[in-house]
Amino acid sequence: MPDYVLGVPRYANSAPLYHFLEEGNGIVFRYGVPTELNRWLLEGSVDLSLVSSYFYLANAERLRPLPDFSIADLGPVYSVNLFHTRPWQALRRIALTTESATSVRLLQYLLESDSLSPEYTREQGGLELLERYDGVLLIGDRAITTYAGLLQHIPESVHQVPRQFTGPQGSPLWVSDLSMRWYERTRLPFVFAVWATRRSEPPPPEVVRRLRAARSLGLGNLAAVAGTEAQRLGVPERLMQHYLWNFRYHLEAPDRLGLETFARAVGLAYPGDYWDV
Repeated sequence: MPDYVLGVPRYANSAPLYHFLEEGNGIVFRYGVPTELNRWLLEGSVDLSLVSSYFYLANAERLRPLPDFSIADLGPVYSVNLFHTRPWQALRRIALTTESATSVRLLQYLLESDSLSPEYTREQGGLELLERYDGVLLIGDRAITTYAGLLQHIPESVHQVPRQFTGPQGSPLWVSDLSMRWYERTRLPFVFAVWATRRSEPPPPEVVRRLRAARSLGLGNLAAVAGTEAQRLGVPERLMQHYLWNFRYHLEAPDRLGLETFARAVGLAYPGDYWDV
C-alpha cells in the first residue's frame, strides 16, 4: 500500500492538529502554503489536506470535508491582518498575500460591504510594501510575527491588545483584524480551513481516528505546542499561547453557520455535506 499523503500548512494555527501526529505507519506529510495545498489536492498529489474554506466552497462539486475539523475563530484571529497607513474608509491601493484565496476574498467582501473598491495587486513581501501601497494583507506566520514585532510589550489582557501603532516617520499604522471585522458584521465564527478529500476518495477511518487522537493531545497540551511554535517563529511564548487558544478546531454548529454565511456572502453554494467517518 502506498503512503497516505496529508497536505499540511506549516502555520502555527494548524499545529495543534498535527503536532502529536507522527509520520509513519502509512502516513506522510507534505507541507505547503494554502494555495499550494489547494492545487495539490485537486491534482491528486496529496490525499487529504487542510484547504482554505473559499477554495473548498468554489470546488465543492469535487471536494468533501471531514465532519468535525476546522481552523476557525470567533472574534480576533491575529494572523489575518490588513496593515494600513490610511484609515479603512480611505484605502485606495492594497497589496494582497499570494498564500491564500480565502483571506483575499474575505477582505474584498468586507471592503465591498462598506462600499469601497480599492485597487488590488498580488505581491510577496511584508511591511516594506507600505512604501507603495496604502495597505498590505498578511496571513499566517508572517502576519503574527509582523504583529508581534510591533508590540512594545505583551498585554496582560486580551482587551488591551493594540490595533494602532506608530509607523515610519511617525505616521499612523493601523492593523485591521479581518476575523474581528467579520464577527462585528455577522456575530459568527469565520472558518478559514477544513480537512477535505476528493469526493471520489473517502478518507480511511484509521487516518481520521489518528487525526482525532492527535487533535485531542494537541489541545490538551496546548502549552507544549505553543512553546514549540513560539521558538520556531521567535515570538514570546505567552503571545503564542493566547494566539492558539483563540481557535476553534471542531467545526461545530456555529462554525458551519459561519461557513454557510460566508458562502452566501461571496455568491457560492454551501453543500453542507460531510464524510460520515
